[in-house]
Amino acid sequence: MTAPRAPLRVLVIGAGGQVSLSLMERAPLQGAVVEALGLPELDFTHPAGIGPAVEAAARRLDADVLINAAAYTAVDKAEDEPETARLLNAAAPAELAAAAAQLHRPLLHISTDYVYGGRGTAPWTERDIPFPLNIYGDSKLLGDLAVQDIWPDSAILRTSWVYSPFGNNFVNTMLRLGGERSQLSVVNDQVGSPTSALDLADALLSVGRALVERPHDYRLRGVFHACGAGTTSWAGFARAVFAGSAARGGPAAGVIDIATADYPTRALRPLNSRLDTGKLAARHGLTLPPWQGSLSVVLDRLLNEPRDAMKIPDNSVSDSRPAGSAGAEAGRQRPRRPTATLTRPVPGQSTPEPAAPRPRGKVNGGSP
Repeated sequence: MTAPRAPLRVLVIGAGGQVSLSLMERAPLQGAVVEALGLPELDFTHPAGIGPAVEAAARRLDADVLINAAAYTAVDKAEDEPETARLLNAAAPAELAAAAAQLHRPLLHISTDYVYGGRGTAPWTERDIPFPLNIYGDSKLLGDLAVQDIWPDSAILRTSWVYSPFGNNFVNTMLRLGGERSQLSVVNDQVGSPTSALDLADALLSVGRALVERPHDYRLRGVFHACGAGTTSWAGFARAVFAGSAARGGPAAGVIDIATADYPTRALRPLNSRLDTGKLAARHGLTLPPWQGSLSVVLDRLLNEPRDAMKIPDNSVSDSRPAGSAGAEAGRQRPRRPTATLTRPVPGQSTPEPAAPRPRGKVNGGSP
């Protein structure tokens, strides 16, 4: 493939989530044009229609690269509807990889620290053997493997503890609860790296451009870890949120440390979500900023800016195009991919879901 035009043209799969909205905001600063494909044109609950919809949208945009920002992220709910989780997190990404192969375009796929087992204290590397503790992590691992198997021209970025100025996430939950309660009990023995979706979007766009500009460099493909620099516990993260909020005149609460064992949830969570990001730094020259500084940026957005200032221009395909416009591509042959059976209605493309707070005020962390 020849070098990309300026700007880079990016088709984002999934509209309205934290990463999708962050990509749309950060794209102009990275010399990129982003178009997001979501409902009604793209419906992850019907895998057979994913390939035709993606191929038609990519050709319409003349996309240089595809980024999958859609996922099922209801960690606890996944334990009760595993087929739904595997449909959205494994079968759907397989269809996306097949479509990218048909288009001969690179694919970036976002994954999670929850593919690892959570033992020990050493940061996980990309060479470590995954061992998911819950259905959500298992479904994401199946998606990673499918993408790698079907389309080698892909990069999988595993991240952790994603938050942003948009949607539901740990930071927004803490700010809400801090306005309702004087103190909260938060788990202190799960350790990981909070990651701003804005920083993750910058990394995705940089990796996407590298894949397009260096199509034969295999070292840029494969699995990478991408998360905020530094680590903390969920309790430490909560304290940082409240300290930053108080400094800006926002809500704050006291934080009481508790163990994971004191806050049982439907799905097991890994205690060790530390990710070694050395491979991303060595091969792509990328290191995400320290999480503390990125948290300050998000808190400024949430607490100081007028709400209108955080609006993103709406160039979502799902809002501007009629459903079914890609039907002409339906007969195209695609590489093999796994399938799954839908057994229940599927929620919309959601963002990582922290465990629901208990009446006592205990809060457990979510997942990317």
